[in-house]
Amino acid sequence: MRARDCKIVATMGPASDAPERLAMLIQAGVDCFRLNFSHGAREDHARRMAAIRAAEEKAGTPVGVFADLQGPKIRVGMFENGEIKLKFNDIITIEASTEPGAHNLIRLPHPELVNALEVGDILKLDDGKLQLTVTERGRTQLKARVDFGGVLKNQKGVNVPTRRIPISALTEKDREDLVYALDLGVDFIALSFVQHPEDVLEAKALIKDRAGVIAKIEKPSALTQIDEIVEAADAVMVARGDLGVELPPEQVPIAQRKIIRSARAAGKPVIVATHMLESMVEAATPTRAEASDVATAVYQGADAVMLSAESAVGRHPQSAVAIMDRIIRAVEDDEEYWASLPRDMTPPQATTADAIALSARHIADVIGCKTIVAYTATGSSAVRVARERPRSGVIGLTPFLETARKLALVWGVRSMVTEDVSNVEEMVEKADAAVRKLGVAETGDRVAIIAGIPFGRAGKTNTIRVLRLE
Repeated sequence: MRARDCKIVATMGPASDAPERLAMLIQAGVDCFRLNFSHGAREDHARRMAAIRAAEEKAGTPVGVFADLQGPKIRVGMFENGEIKLKFNDIITIEASTEPGAHNLIRLPHPELVNALEVGDILKLDDGKLQLTVTERGRTQLKARVDFGGVLKNQKGVNVPTRRIPISALTEKDREDLVYALDLGVDFIALSFVQHPEDVLEAKALIKDRAGVIAKIEKPSALTQIDEIVEAADAVMVARGDLGVELPPEQVPIAQRKIIRSARAAGKPVIVATHMLESMVEAATPTRAEASDVATAVYQGADAVMLSAESAVGRHPQSAVAIMDRIIRAVEDDEEYWASLPRDMTPPQATTADAIALSARHIADVIGCKTIVAYTATGSSAVRVARERPRSGVIGLTPFLETARKLALVWGVRSMVTEDVSNVEEMVEKADAAVRKLGVAETGDRVAIIAGIPFGRAGKTNTIRVLRLE
């Protein structure tokens, strides 16, 4: 079967915990797993991580894992009766306090938010079910008009689409979870509610080189600096849950396209997430709209698509993965996909390594190479080739298992761990053995090889070799 280029991410949870279920998910097509630190105890994540690594070893293929931090989720406080009723057009009072609220009084345990709000700002409550508009600002209180009414219960979420909130993307809980996740050996840390590039840089300073950073784009304010955020991050996620609450629904597809284009131009992996096959939490098959949603992300050039509740708590996790795999393959079999897929993404200020990667894709197209083999220590050479979306796909050969696992998130890359080479003859021999083992080429076929000479030095890709298999 032809290798699939767009990758599949599955969220771990009770429905996917069992070792036999994990093995089936990998067999069905999962390339990377997500540990959601918004739910579950740390011991649960440690157990899941161990199970993933055991399943990975049994499957004989590198599998990526990322820890998704909860981030600064803003919530209303408690209420004297557990809830209040908000009626359309009523004027209610908002103040910063940890005391319980009451009728027409909402107390927020977030003084920094209350201090930042101005007249005209919109607050969306309980995932957008209720909405307020600030009408008056006092010294210690705000007045707000109820736009969409309903029942507001204790500790429901608050979203403020109209303003950048002066809150770090890393809470104290996140910092502790980050250290724990790094000790588990995750390949990426997903950073929630990124608003500007400094959020990413703050996380990278803590992580150092122990994992990559995935910037989750969930707030409209992030879109104003999307290119800078993408540049700072190692990968990005179109996190359509909170993004869909804070943006009007008609703007979410436009934002998705913008984020994907920015990531593609920068050569950074991009994941499209949330509600992709949501009906399969219960149903055995997705809706036609959901199938189209997955297909749209693939047509737009996403590196990966993600399952959330479908694989974490759904009734049919393996079927959800299998159907997502089928949708991706159907798109990738469509000639229109290849005709419309943005390519030649290498920027004018390209490095030698960028130019080599672009040239390898052109050579593969012209002479019909079955694949492109990229020798890579850090993964950057394979990522550069993948940015050009070669129809032949990419084989990433690396001496480091950590690098192979990170490449599990990159479009079109199949990675293998192999000993480093010391001369051209070894380079050719190992490339020959790898493509035959993976079944992508056979005697008489051509493959393109890129590497750096002298060997063993990261970041020195400067060589292309075309090999015909003898």
